[in-house]
Amino acid sequence: MKFPSAGGYNLVTMSERVVAQVGDQSLVIESGKLAKQADGAVTVQLGETIVLVATVAATKAKPGQEFFPLTVDYRERAAAAGRFPGGYFKREGRPSEKEILTSRIIDRPIRPLFPKGWFNEVQVQAILLSADGQNDADVLAANGASAALLVSDIPWAGPVGAVRIGRVDGKFIANPSHDQLEESDMDIFYVGNEKDVVMFEGAAEEIPDADFVEALRFGQAAIQPIIEAQKQLAAKVGKTKRQISANVVPDDILEAARGFIGDRIITALLTPGKLAREAACKAIEAEMGAKLVEKFTAEKVNEFVIKDAFYYIQKEAIRLLILDKGKRLDGRGADDIRALGGEAGLLPRAHGSALFWRGETQALAVVTLGTTDDVQEFDAYTGGRSEKKFMLHYNFPNFSVGETGRIAGPGRREIGHGALAERSIQPMLPSKDYPYTVRITSEIMESNGSTSMASVCAGTLALLDAGVPVVRPVAGISIGICTEQDAKGKLSRYSLLTDIIGWEDAFCDMDCKIAGTEQGITGFQLDLKLKGLSVEVLAEAVEKARLARLKILDAMKAVLPGPRPEMSKYAPRIIRLKVNPEKIGAIIGPGGKNIKALVEKSGCEINIEDDGTVMIFSIDEEGMRIAREGIEGIAAEIEVGKIYRGKVVSIKEFGAFVEVLPGQDGLVHISELADFRVKATEDVVKMGDVIWVKCIGVDEKGRVRLSRKAAMAERAKEHDENAP
Repeated sequence: MKFPSAGGYNLVTMSERVVAQVGDQSLVIESGKLAKQADGAVTVQLGETIVLVATVAATKAKPGQEFFPLTVDYRERAAAAGRFPGGYFKREGRPSEKEILTSRIIDRPIRPLFPKGWFNEVQVQAILLSADGQNDADVLAANGASAALLVSDIPWAGPVGAVRIGRVDGKFIANPSHDQLEESDMDIFYVGNEKDVVMFEGAAEEIPDADFVEALRFGQAAIQPIIEAQKQLAAKVGKTKRQISANVVPDDILEAARGFIGDRIITALLTPGKLAREAACKAIEAEMGAKLVEKFTAEKVNEFVIKDAFYYIQKEAIRLLILDKGKRLDGRGADDIRALGGEAGLLPRAHGSALFWRGETQALAVVTLGTTDDVQEFDAYTGGRSEKKFMLHYNFPNFSVGETGRIAGPGRREIGHGALAERSIQPMLPSKDYPYTVRITSEIMESNGSTSMASVCAGTLALLDAGVPVVRPVAGISIGICTEQDAKGKLSRYSLLTDIIGWEDAFCDMDCKIAGTEQGITGFQLDLKLKGLSVEVLAEAVEKARLARLKILDAMKAVLPGPRPEMSKYAPRIIRLKVNPEKIGAIIGPGGKNIKALVEKSGCEINIEDDGTVMIFSIDEEGMRIAREGIEGIAAEIEVGKIYRGKVVSIKEFGAFVEVLPGQDGLVHISELADFRVKATEDVVKMGDVIWVKCIGVDEKGRVRLSRKAAMAERAKEHDENAP
């Protein structure tokens, strides 16, 4: 049924859709049906997973705005999967780690494509509307952000296309399902434009560096239908881009600033030490600002103009040093790594700890080994894993950069850096049967470039210190690039920089982090300030990262060559037992009575799985013994031919029932009580007596036959044989 229009607003929706064929799947992008008051809005569908992405830009910048305020927010609704949110309130709350990480991978490729000097606030919001449990929504949200911006009137130099890359049995797969990812040796989130790479992020199982580059080539080809579909949609429903005015420093003020500073900026930039270098530059900036105000008046030269003018001159000088003079700010060559070092076992109570430093970057990692009760569980509306046995949490306090600031919980940056380090180490952890839950906390003590990769190195050393049998050590490094472009925007020359420091990240064009082992790559992330970079240039960066990684691994081996043979005495020990699943009920007891009593008596943590696996956790050896004997006693099976010492629990005319194992008894028939004729059972045994019995049989119904006569004869024979 269609409703008539009301108040001049047409309630009948007219939408346009385009289809991109990606591998053997169709990705559908539609605009014009939902969120029509947004500047741009689309839905993106793959399988039965659907994401809405809408974007709005403010009509003008806020007074005094000095940066580009872009907010990207991705949210999942439980209703998309036909579920209720967990927790008391039964309503979605603050963003989950998955939502934060998805917001970041949408933000990074679209941010460099906005006009420089445009400070109007822009919001990009993505909402999961439907989830089929096989197709993840992050790729759809990234493509949706590009499409929504492209069809809007917001100035933006897109489109870009996004695809997930997997590989099963040596064959690359575009947008693999969760089931396929379980079999894949890589999980790469790839974003590119028509010609170049824009962003990548993900993890792999020690894949060769050459295979990683080939995956990038595959991704670049796979996104082309998506980019073409977006262009077709924009041709149908796209709006005319709005006219803007960029906030730039006037040419006369900029030239005057250059004159005031002169060559002193070079001297300041080459000052040894991060803090000394920053202080030297700040002094020049303050002097330059005072002279600009004096010449042009405070009305024309405000704080923003001073800051922006100095930033431009500083950036220009750094690039001049690198590209023309071959000099880096700290005096290194382009391929040199800063001084490396480390120390393990710093913290006596931690299960494992290590300090790793690379120049003025320093990470302290602490390992905690936990039980299965410490596994992190979370809602997974789009499918995939719903729990984690390994976590790496990254903390970046203000003092690590010599600053003050707001002290709060982890922000998006901390969560993103921790996730990168986590997925870099994850492939080298012991097999899924490893009984411990593992948590690493990386505390950044000092920062001047790539603390996430320092966290990989420190985290690996801390695992070795904890005695965790990692497959191979993992190290990471960041490769930067300083570029120059011609009048047409094409790359004319560049210099790749190994182990970039903070200002090389800030004033140059790339932060390419790659982690791995001696045999291959395990984790990676690319951030670009450029509109794109060719696969060929990135292949060079991958090779430089490989060479640097091998050097760092050698330095780590000098600190700790392998896992310690003994765990910390404060780490929980684990005993793993296997019992008959039919005995689980007996171990637990009515209302948990048996297991609770055993836990209280032993002081251990006891976990029982449905397949009969019992894990006992404790740091006390005596408690472990008590728990083990208790479990084995309850779960043990009575064996034919074995002698037991049991308690008489019931007297009958025809014999006595004797409990030989906890909860398990058998019948000693009156004829088996003694080697003579017994007239009455109580002539030989009474309730509560403890006697020796031998199991002489178990019938098809599980009923146990015991013999006191046979046990006495066998024990007497053993006594005679052992007599002198």
